[in-house]
Amino acid sequence: MAPTPMAAGPYAPPAPRRQLTAASADGSRLYVEVHGPDGAEAPAVVLSHGWTCSTAFWAPVVRDLAADHKVIVYDQRGHGRTPAVGPRGYTTTALADDLVAVLGAALEPGERAVLAGHSMGGMTMMASAGRPEFRERAAAVLLCNTGSANLSAESLVIPLRSPGGRRVAHQVILGSRAPLGPVTALAQRILKYATMGPAATPEQVEACARIVHACPSGVRSRWGKVLAGLELTGEAARLDVPTAVIAGTADRLTPIVQSRRLASVLPDFLGLTELPGTGHMTPIEEPDVVIGRIRELVRDHLRDDGATAAETNTPAHPTAEEKKTA
Repeated sequence: MAPTPMAAGPYAPPAPRRQLTAASADGSRLYVEVHGPDGAEAPAVVLSHGWTCSTAFWAPVVRDLAADHKVIVYDQRGHGRTPAVGPRGYTTTALADDLVAVLGAALEPGERAVLAGHSMGGMTMMASAGRPEFRERAAAVLLCNTGSANLSAESLVIPLRSPGGRRVAHQVILGSRAPLGPVTALAQRILKYATMGPAATPEQVEACARIVHACPSGVRSRWGKVLAGLELTGEAARLDVPTAVIAGTADRLTPIVQSRRLASVLPDFLGLTELPGTGHMTPIEEPDVVIGRIRELVRDHLRDDGATAAETNTPAHPTAEEKKTA
């Protein structure tokens, strides 16, 4: 039996207000949740998770934002409650098709949103950059712990000195179909080393392990092969909506060099927030920073009247910069 998400506490997935299915271009059926108030006045936020994760990964972010935002989360194909597809259905084009389908199904006609993507979810935003449906819907974007190319050579999970050696070693890991098995103490130590910073708490590590171990091995392998050969630099250069980036300096999976490179190619770049000692899983390791940056993007790029957080009764949250300097 696959592991289940945390049942209680800040990393337990909150109950959605509504569940729906979005149909992608190839007929794939995507599981979608809508959280938050039921009203046109609530600004919309769309969250896209990364490789081997699910809607449960965003639990602490959803729990906070849903107090005053319409929050949309969905399971990427093969993850969570979205069914797997045939071998040819795992491509960056499919990522973009799926996001466009979710935006069309979950947003009202003409409604725009702030979009946040973690890891493969950020790659989804890049892959979608040229789509008119994406450009019409995206008011701003937040990229968390992601990259556009050369992941297998630059990843540091296996810290070989040679980029060629790292490329081969990480391609083997990314494409592996080996089952992860139960969430044991050893499995959690391995996951923490590969994906999280040294300050990650046992509860955070367990929450991530439960999510990652629930991903089917075949799905993990097929998406892993896509990541191993990823090349989205040209698409990132076309992502001309206001875009902010968050990354952890202790991220071994998508090292900080990946985010710094994005800073040089994004056309409307709003800044890189580097989190010292944080690993790959920032929405769980540092949810307050992610929440604060999303709220800033909503305030600055989505609210039509330009009202401040105080004027709109939006709860005050520390900004990303305040969190770094606190």
